[in-house]
Amino acid sequence: MTDYTRLAVLASATPTAREAEAILREQIDFVPLDDAEAVIVLGGDGHMLQVLHRLHEDRRDIPAYGMNRGTIGFLMNGWQPGELLNRLSRAKAFQVRPLVATITTVGGQSFTLPAINEVSLLRETRQAAKLEISVNGRAVIPELICDGILVSTPAGSTAYNLSANGPILPLDSSLLALTPISPFRPRRWKGAILPDRYVIKLKILEAGKRPVSAVADQREIRDISHVEVALDRNRALTLLFDPEHALDDRIAMEQFIV
Repeated sequence: MTDYTRLAVLASATPTAREAEAILREQIDFVPLDDAEAVIVLGGDGHMLQVLHRLHEDRRDIPAYGMNRGTIGFLMNGWQPGELLNRLSRAKAFQVRPLVATITTVGGQSFTLPAINEVSLLRETRQAAKLEISVNGRAVIPELICDGILVSTPAGSTAYNLSANGPILPLDSSLLALTPISPFRPRRWKGAILPDRYVIKLKILEAGKRPVSAVADQREIRDISHVEVALDRNRALTLLFDPEHALDDRIAMEQFIV
């Protein structure tokens, strides 16, 4: 058990989250994020991703405990304000490692973006995308015709990846999911499960005629030439969950939802 004595709170801009923040502030003397041992996140999954990216960019190695004041709340715990400190002391910690996408545009610009859930490539026009897929420097699919493709972490495997009929990955599996979006050819290729030590390169074929954008979680770069995706082994982010509703169990149970 861990007792957190210095807590920060970050709420989304929605009225529901702001109301929840006001309730908690009547119970707890919160401190600024820079002085905190943990941060309480109020909102939905999108807001949690924003907070995790902020912690990643600021190199703040403190855990995040979310309470759902949004819609889905897969990355969040339930809203029970009266028991917060007790729940925090019992919370189970999970580390998630983000992906790093090195993105190069047709014009030669380069961007390096983290992604906690997934890196996705999406066609920009009515024209299908044409992609070359390489793994560890080897071209494994010379030409994939599709609407797009995504590389997902285990934590993100139940998000966009699942909607695209990708596999659910156990949180401790050390795997990545490579999932095509509406593949046309090769028709029978449904994706791949790869060790997370592999480096994946996605090259855009006919980029001028068939423009493609790259999205790292919530940030988009348009008109790309190629993207290299790898796991960031130098950084880890920590999420806290109630023991009876922990993230690893939640991900595993998603396989039985019909």
